[in-house]
Parts: sequence; structure tokens; C-alpha cells
Amino acid sequence: MTEAPQPLKGLKVVEFVHMVMGPTCGLVLGDLGADVIKVEPVPAGDNTRRLGASGAGFFATFNRNKRAIAVDMKSPEGLAIVTKLVARADVVTENFRPGAMDKLGLGYEALSKINPRLVYCSLKGFLEGPYEHRTALDEVVQMMAGLAYMTGPAGRPLRAGTSVNDIMGGMFAAIGILAAIEERHRTGKGRYVKSALYENCAFLVAQHIAQYCVTGEAPPPMAVRRAAWGIYDVFDTADGDQLFLAVVSDTQWGPFCDEFGLTALKADPALATNNQRCAARATLIPAVGDALRRLTKAELLAKAEKLGIPYAPIVKPVELLDDPHLLQSGGFVDVTTPEGKKVRVPALPVSFDGARLPLRRDLPDVGADGREILAELGYAAADIERLVAADILKIPLPSR
Repeated sequence: MTEAPQPLKGLKVVEFVHMVMGPTCGLVLGDLGADVIKVEPVPAGDNTRRLGASGAGFFATFNRNKRAIAVDMKSPEGLAIVTKLVARADVVTENFRPGAMDKLGLGYEALSKINPRLVYCSLKGFLEGPYEHRTALDEVVQMMAGLAYMTGPAGRPLRAGTSVNDIMGGMFAAIGILAAIEERHRTGKGRYVKSALYENCAFLVAQHIAQYCVTGEAPPPMAVRRAAWGIYDVFDTADGDQLFLAVVSDTQWGPFCDEFGLTALKADPALATNNQRCAARATLIPAVGDALRRLTKAELLAKAEKLGIPYAPIVKPVELLDDPHLLQSGGFVDVTTPEGKKVRVPALPVSFDGARLPLRRDLPDVGADGREILAELGYAAADIERLVAADILKIPLPSR
């Protein structure tokens, strides 16, 4: 049997994180094979474990393939445990408010003296500059950087439908960490890496900024934009559903018209090129819509697949649980919450030689691996029990 891919096996990561951005970074590294140790406060651990409503899936999504230790870092003995962990680590990540880690004596300056090879990554709201001490959330930076403006209808800014900046900010943090590790192979020294929500969101809207620089026209929201292709829209079906269809080249235009009986449109010289079709969208889209509305969703899907044009059914996230491609290609990881609930979440969207990255460690209970981790640091069993009795270390009772 071929061993599951673990390209980062042997890399030791200690994370002081919560919510989405920081845990995403650790998830990426952990899925890739790194030994990620999640450090949480005693007695209850990461507050993300207890979020409800739209935050109910955060912990389950972003905390697999990690070990967990719960420790009182404000006590001298608890701080000593964490310091020993860091001394043998390759990477430290944190996403608490600016200055919080420095107050604990766990900032980059202090830890790099203990471990000069350490790559230390802070995941914040803003990079260095006038805004860096502001409090930020994904929604805050979406408003600040123009993403909400581009997403909503004109005059109604709307956040994107997921934590795009938190997740991508964690991904960029992982990229920066891996780059610093590659540099360390040459220099023998670590780096201070920083990733931020605001700058991530500015990167996301870069194409709109560049569009203005190229054309001199500020782009309107996506809902009312001038599309780059004549046929590039959502169409109604005969059975009350919807489907996105696109014709993105002139070579696709003729076969598209033939397949859907649009002979008059095909014969019209004013619609021969994509730019002409873009200019005529006000009349073209209703005409195409009338033709497509005569067919069911299944019929449209079959024709679009036959033509090889871009198409997509309009689905809800929960419908992906039954998606045949994701199910057959290893696109999901099944995890179990500490409360025993089974949760299916998407796997990291990469493969190695055709193999997806599997679950190696289920979601950890608070402090689940404390004994094992302290034993690796050289603590005797009696000392571990004393730390537990003193509420400096939490070791959970078996729950599953």
C-alpha cells in the first residue's frame, strides 16, 4: 500500500490561534504532514469550540490533523512548558490582538533569542502601517477594501458568502512560512512572517484596480458590470430551476446557436464577434433566455456538456455533500467532534501524484495530547500529574 502523502513530515509547528485565519494556516501545514500542536488556555480551550450559528462549523473545519495541549500560560510553570515547546519548534503561529503575545513573553523578539531558527508568523488584521492597531474582521476588511462593494447590487454593499479573507489569509501565511523555511535551508536563521486580512482583500480586488488603471473607468459592482463575454449569465429552465451558461469564444458561438435552435442569431452579422455580442447584450440575453427556458435543467446540462461550453447548476453548499465528483475523488474528510458528532468537511484542494491528503488525526479534545507532548519534552509522569492537579495543565477524560 502506498503511504499517504506527507511532504511536510518532520516539520514541528506550535500554534496559538483561534477562529478561522490562524487555524486555517495550521490546517494547511497539518494536512501536508507537519506535526501541529494547538496550544489552548485552561480550562475550556479555544472559544471557537463553543461558537454557534454561522460559527458552528469553524472548529470542525479547521482543526483536524493537530495535537492539542491546554496550559495556563500566565503561570510560570505553564509558560515554561510553552517555552520548551517553542525551543524545539520550526514554526510558531499566532493570531491574537497586537501585543498580546509580547505581554506573555511569547513575541518574536523573545522567542527568536531562544530559537534563532524559528519561523514566527503573526496573522493579523493589517500589515505594518497606519491601520495596524485597528481591530479587524473579515467583514470589516471586505467593506474597507471594496470587495463588499463589488459583490452586492449597486448601493447595497454585501459581504462575500464565506470567510474569504480569513481562509486566504491563512493560506498566504502558510506560503510565507514555507518560503521562510526554504530560505532557512541556506541561512540557518528564521524569519518573522506576517499575513493580514486587509492586504489579502486588496489582493482579491486587484483585477478591479488594474481594470481602472488600464481603462480609466472605475468598475461597477459585479451585479451590474459590463460582462467580457456576450453570453455569460444565469438562465431560467422549464422546470423552475436555473443554470449558468457561457460562450467565451467565437468558435463556440455557431455550435451554441445550432444546438439551441438560434438560427436567426447565428445568421445576424451584427452578432458575429464576441465584442459585438457584448454590445448587444440588452437584446441578446432575453432572446437566448427565451430559447433556453423551453428546456429542463437536465436537458440544458446535457446539451452544455455535449458542446463543451462552461456551465454550472446553481447549488447550495449543503448540496455538495452529494456531489458525485467530490465523493468519488476523495474530496471530503470525515471528522468527529469532541462531542461525538460526525462531520464531513472538504479536503485540502490539492493532490500529490493523484492522491488526496487524508485525515491523520481527528479533531482533538481540549488538552487531548498533553501527556504525550509533555513526555516528549522530558517531563516525568509524576510532574505531569502535579501540573494537572494544580490546574496548570488540563488532561481530558476519555470521551470517545
